[in-house]
Amino acid sequence: MRNQKRPLGSRQPRGGLAPWALVCLMGLVGAGALAGAFAGAASAQAQAVTPEEVYERLFTSDAVQPEWFTDMFLAELPPAVMDAMIGQYRAALGAYVAAEGTAPFFRLEFERGFVDSQIFLDSAGRIAGIWFGAPEPKASELDAVLADFQTLPGQVSLIVVTDGGVLAAVNADTPLAVGSAFKLAILAALKDQVAAGMRSWGDVIVLEEQDVSLPTGILQDWPPGTPMTVQALATLMISISDNTATDALLRAAGRAAVERYAPRNVPLLSTREAFVLKAAGNEDLLEAWRNADVAGRRALLAELARRPLPAVSDLSPEPTALDVEWYFTVGELANLMAYVHDLPFMSVNPGVADPGDWSYVAFKGGSEPGVLNYTTLVVSHSGTPYIVSATWNNPEQALDEVTFYTLYSGLLKALRDLDAR
Repeated sequence: MRNQKRPLGSRQPRGGLAPWALVCLMGLVGAGALAGAFAGAASAQAQAVTPEEVYERLFTSDAVQPEWFTDMFLAELPPAVMDAMIGQYRAALGAYVAAEGTAPFFRLEFERGFVDSQIFLDSAGRIAGIWFGAPEPKASELDAVLADFQTLPGQVSLIVVTDGGVLAAVNADTPLAVGSAFKLAILAALKDQVAAGMRSWGDVIVLEEQDVSLPTGILQDWPPGTPMTVQALATLMISISDNTATDALLRAAGRAAVERYAPRNVPLLSTREAFVLKAAGNEDLLEAWRNADVAGRRALLAELARRPLPAVSDLSPEPTALDVEWYFTVGELANLMAYVHDLPFMSVNPGVADPGDWSYVAFKGGSEPGVLNYTTLVVSHSGTPYIVSATWNNPEQALDEVTFYTLYSGLLKALRDLDAR
């Protein structure tokens, strides 16, 4: 569950909004737009300060200063936000080393990794626009990456599985909240039903009012009565973690069928139901849910359905009621991924993995404040499969998503390098 208040949804580093995408500034949607908008500024390179000096100042100073930026920039992204973003990169990648490139394109080197960036300065040397890519860790040994995961505050679990068995594990039998990664269980139940001839991927499901949830996704803005195929809904559920598509598929598959793949989550909540329980104003219902047994919780589902869908503003940006979640071990998620990875839409969004490093990538992740999971199946160019599932929970504070992304990316690269030896 992610909200910006970013509600329930999977963290999709490719094909979704990652933290570094927020650094596309001044209302522009990407680096290409930046290049066009600031062509004039970039050509007026008579600044008293070079881009290399600007990067060094950004990443080595104790705090960014307003005078380093144009007024238009500051209207979109205040210094405090830049400070937090710079801090995330430094925490994930270590000390800043240098910038190499030709304006506006640069590759920034840090102690433990790299970041691609673009920068545009006005004639006074102030930052008029800037963009940072995803962190890229330097190659590291598998054991070193695993050790870094274990330094994260809170609870961490991780498993690496290959065709020869478990390659590495950290607290692999500990169930943790996994956010939208639970949607793999819905997919597994649907795959069973297709294999049994109970339905086909081309069957049509009509969206109902009860399916409408909060973002992530797009279908929450579509009208009830819209017909969608099972495959189209499943593609949206996996590739962009569409919550409304998820709840429609849960209704179609049947809660009991999905619970067979999620026995720790009975009754299994829809995303809408989880939002209702976590929303401000529904504390009475949350308390009743917490105090009820399985039968009592099933009885409460009717009351959950009667409560209106909350607004995003009713949800806290801080970790809230992490007991109202979907709990799986990383081993269970690895098994689910192994079962569904061959479905065609599993590779639409490769997540953290670089598709160029692998011959095949299947991905599903999940997040809400205090919860992160990435689960990926990759196949090396030599044909070796790997499944990597990692979960991080901390009910006390927001998670450093850039650090988790960097560690997970480093783990995948360590596996790539190990496979190439």
